Amino acid sequence: MTILTSPPHPVRASAATSPPWRHALRTAIRDPVELCRRLRLAAEYEIAAIRASRNFPVFAPLEYIARMQPGDPRDPLLRQVLPLEDELVSTQGFTNDPVGDLAAQREGGVLHKYHGRALMITTGVCAVHCRFCFRRQYPYEDRPGIADRWRAAVTHIAGDDSLEEVILSGGDPLTLADGLLGELASRLAAIPHVRRLRIHTRLPIVIPQRVTDELLGWLRGTRLVPFVVVHANHPRELDGEVEQSLARLVDAGIPVLNQSVLLQGVNADVDTLVELSRRLLDCRVMPYYLHQLDRVAGAAHFETPVEVGLRLIQQMADRLPGYAVPKYVREVPGAPAKVRMA
Repeated sequence: MTILTSPPHPVRASAATSPPWRHALRTAIRDPVELCRRLRLAAEYEIAAIRASRNFPVFAPLEYIARMQPGDPRDPLLRQVLPLEDELVSTQGFTNDPVGDLAAQREGGVLHKYHGRALMITTGVCAVHCRFCFRRQYPYEDRPGIADRWRAAVTHIAGDDSLEEVILSGGDPLTLADGLLGELASRLAAIPHVRRLRIHTRLPIVIPQRVTDELLGWLRGTRLVPFVVVHANHPRELDGEVEQSLARLVDAGIPVLNQSVLLQGVNADVDTLVELSRRLLDCRVMPYYLHQLDRVAGAAHFETPVEVGLRLIQQMADRLPGYAVPKYVREVPGAPAKVRMA
């Protein structure tokens, strides 16, 4: 499989004309040594980060790094982006394709796993490289160019009248220009049986400037019902600027949901998960899923036992209203839907 070893710059415009979110992508940290030194970590972390980043490179926006505590290698935000020696340990049961993406591939990067909906791999570029990413080994570079890929994807979706919802994923679809995304939304809206458009993105969390007038314009301008699903794992990710970006989406009438991953060393305790749900509700974002870790090679150190996850969900239910408790799920290759565990 081909690893996307260096995220290409998704922008060609000059700094003077480029919107702030694109500048944030250009200036993101790509050097593991620079990441360690900015966070004032010991030299041993630099050595480990260099080794582990050869398999999956570092990519972390300055806006996200600013929320981390310098000098603390256990910082829950830093742990999500810092390459560790643990990633180099081969662990039985952890594979390159833990959720069966390759078996579900159709034309144009469409993944068709569940009845009624299909997922489009719109790009291989992300705004942050999460060390637990289940697509860290996905062969993005093996696919055709974006124009040919999207043409084939739209043709496939148009030819299957069972599909009423399209999910834009990646990578992260919001690393693409709004003009391009608006054009894709128009092409999907021209398919009579498609009714809803879902955007899976981490960008409003790690680079809140991404929620622009242009983004809101094409989301509100499509006949499709739009949903935005963001990804926050810890309450400290939801600072004032992120809250404002989420408020812009909600104020525009766009439903926003959050999905998290249960991560050892990040959020695998009830106080953190309860506070995360409370902060999401303060931001008018619905807690949606808490995922059991997808068993991707290199991420075993993040795994939390299922019995611990079940206990945490019950403890959350004891402290929160029912709508604030996310569904605890895992993805099983070949299953007709996410497997709900609680």
